[in-house]
Amino acid sequence: MKFGYWLKNGLLLLLFMLPLTASCAPAGNLQKGEKTTVIDMIVKMDRGDYWSTIKMGAEVAAKEYNVKLNFLAPENENDYKEQIQLMEHSIARRPDAIILAASDYEALGQVTDRSSYYEIPVISMDSEVASTKVKTYVGTNNYEAGQKAAERLVELTGKQSDIGIVNFVKGARNADQREEGFLDYVARFSGIRVVDIQYCGSDEELAYRLTRNMLTAYPGLDGLVSLSAESSIGAGRAVEEMGYGGKINMIAFDNPPEMLELLQEETVQAMVVQNPFNNGYMAVAAAVKAAHGEKLEDRIPTDTKLIDLENMLWPENQKLLFPFVK
Repeated sequence: MKFGYWLKNGLLLLLFMLPLTASCAPAGNLQKGEKTTVIDMIVKMDRGDYWSTIKMGAEVAAKEYNVKLNFLAPENENDYKEQIQLMEHSIARRPDAIILAASDYEALGQVTDRSSYYEIPVISMDSEVASTKVKTYVGTNNYEAGQKAAERLVELTGKQSDIGIVNFVKGARNADQREEGFLDYVARFSGIRVVDIQYCGSDEELAYRLTRNMLTAYPGLDGLVSLSAESSIGAGRAVEEMGYGGKINMIAFDNPPEMLELLQEETVQAMVVQNPFNNGYMAVAAAVKAAHGEKLEDRIPTDTKLIDLENMLWPENQKLLFPFVK
């Protein structure tokens, strides 16, 4: 059965189920209002399936709650300086609320604090920021996601193995938490060595080169984990091109089409998949509540799933694997 068959049928299934996805996303007791709420959503990058799906979920919520949504992002995910400028420009425009997916936990803290001077509530989404002024965090438990990846990889490699990590932006809270969760889990096993950790800055080509170098330096590597969509695309291509598919166990993050192909070919054994549609939807819903002065929970978590060949065609997993991204 070819990937195109899965993709076609997954899309057909999701066409039927997408309205349920939007309608089931928690939105508290919000009601449609007459006055338009202006929300700036500042994310890490302006391309990629993950961010496009977040935008899709945000736009569904914006339509439902009468929101004018401004979707803003730097060109590169590791460009935290551009994100700071986007935050400064947003504060100067005085929107009703800001949603921020911070590229750097520490670097974005000060400008986030500054928003409170103008009583602009900030919702943290996808990755947290070093500010006590944030109203809530919407997104994945990234430490737990790292542990899920480690648990499956240890099941595959055994408790005597050498493992490599391809991470994305060093200093981004979600990248650090995923790595920390992964390392804490494998530290339980004295026979497991993490022989190399590389950071690709969410650059697919750099992830590809770094993975090739890692596989050359450690030809006996038993396992590999890549902790973002971009790092997974680059690392997966390197594993495939160097003939390590099926010889090394690989766990990827997120579900770009390239990873679905490699999962079918068994070059990738499993993927830790987030729910970016719900991240976008719930962040906008929370921002509307904050703009109206309503109190929010400290955290609004969205779940991750470990998806492999055995469960990828389950109906509940189709909604995650085949989102409608233009």
